[in-house]
Amino acid sequence: MLLPALFAAATASAQVKDPVIDNIVKEETENSQLVPLAQQLFDGIGPRLVGTPQMEKAGQWALEKYKEYGITARYEKWGDWRGWERGVSHIDMVTPRIKSLEGTQLAWSPGMKKAVTAETIILPEFADSVAFQKWLPAVKGKFVMISMMQPTGRPDYNWTEFATKESFDKMKEARTAQTEAWRKRIANTGLTTRTLPPALEKAGAVGVITSNWSAGFGVDKIFGAYTKKVPTVDIALEDYGMLYRLTENGTKPTIKIQTESKELGAVPTFNIVGEIKGTEKPEEYVMLSAHFDSWDGGQGATDNGTGTLTMMEAMRILKKVYPNPKRTILVGHWGSEEQGLNGSRAFVEDHPEIVANLQALFNQDNGTGRVVNISGQGFLNSYDYISRWLSKVPANIREQITTNFPGTPGGGGSDFASFVAVGAPGFSLSSNSWSYGNYTWHTNRDTYDKIVFDDVKNNAMLTAILVYMACEDPAKTSREKAVLGINPRTGKQSEWPAQTKANRHGGFE
Repeated sequence: MLLPALFAAATASAQVKDPVIDNIVKEETENSQLVPLAQQLFDGIGPRLVGTPQMEKAGQWALEKYKEYGITARYEKWGDWRGWERGVSHIDMVTPRIKSLEGTQLAWSPGMKKAVTAETIILPEFADSVAFQKWLPAVKGKFVMISMMQPTGRPDYNWTEFATKESFDKMKEARTAQTEAWRKRIANTGLTTRTLPPALEKAGAVGVITSNWSAGFGVDKIFGAYTKKVPTVDIALEDYGMLYRLTENGTKPTIKIQTESKELGAVPTFNIVGEIKGTEKPEEYVMLSAHFDSWDGGQGATDNGTGTLTMMEAMRILKKVYPNPKRTILVGHWGSEEQGLNGSRAFVEDHPEIVANLQALFNQDNGTGRVVNISGQGFLNSYDYISRWLSKVPANIREQITTNFPGTPGGGGSDFASFVAVGAPGFSLSSNSWSYGNYTWHTNRDTYDKIVFDDVKNNAMLTAILVYMACEDPAKTSREKAVLGINPRTGKQSEWPAQTKANRHGGFE
């Protein structure tokens, strides 16, 4: 929180009008470009899975937008990734009745030359891995269901509102026991959720069926496939439960699946970096940051499309109202964050001269909500400069933000951590939830309609003002690290996060 003396000084400072800040607010309030940007990126191009044509198309789109804004931008290749393109999917139950099923082939799922119709079977319970190996030939010619059937499709908040306490407690106890039993069922195969699908594939299964429910109505997590020749599809809870019950009671349902996709070999992975050159201290940098890639079950709208648009919009505004900054302003749109912060880690490795002279980096990643938290990331004097910069932010935005100084250095989670790991002042503009974890984080429902544009507008104004203030600050930011406390999990002294190298040739293992 702000210290009393600093808060008083900050409040007095905020009362002095600044025409640049006034113009930032005016431009975003009266001429926001967020809606057309969102429509072009999410509806027009869609999700941006690393290694896909959509990611490449989005990169070219971003370069064109920056050119339109009069901002110099470049495409920085830093490695390559397994190229893949999603095609048409059809998933239907054909017996005991006809029903089209809601489902999604997982990213990097192998393409099928023709549709396959087969019976479904459920991964049974095994005493041990020997029993599993004896059963394994039974999967030949079958679709194998390897996810637990959820006891309820209602999220807990719905139970809290309507159920009796006894009923809710009973459901939770049953779910906990069932989840543990399923965990043991997988463990007793001697394999993991990663290694089980390839084993089933090798034994002759014609496909793997999962259901990765995200604890909300109609929402599943959509990640990547581990099979190489047969499809892996996620089927929504409601349809998965139906198939599971029919299979379990001996009805022997059959389903027909055709999922098309293309393998594209090794394709370039890249960052898009934009620049507004500084006039007085061009070799010092203030940076905007957001990852550009996404998973591809939805449109990648809130993860991290809204962070991307926040930074693009802030850059557009700054170029218009603050075209001659004292320090150089950079924006990084990172590739392959979802596979381990690879784009930002590569940038840190490739640009030590920028990292060494970084005044501050502002990253936004966790959804569409207005920024409500900023941590000092373990930098001892972060309360000083961040408080001064925040003092110029309009009260209706500033007063919603909780600060935590000096805070604890982030070891992961998003791209600011790549900079913190090397001692550079990177900060996360952490957003209000809007049920992000359940409903839009890595899900099939991360789509345009979930954007809250008023909140994203606030974030664009906040980011532009913080960047402006960091550029104008006469002093260079301190990188002195706070003494970290005891880690409550380990009981040992906490250590500063270590730098991790980027994976520059990914997706092939």
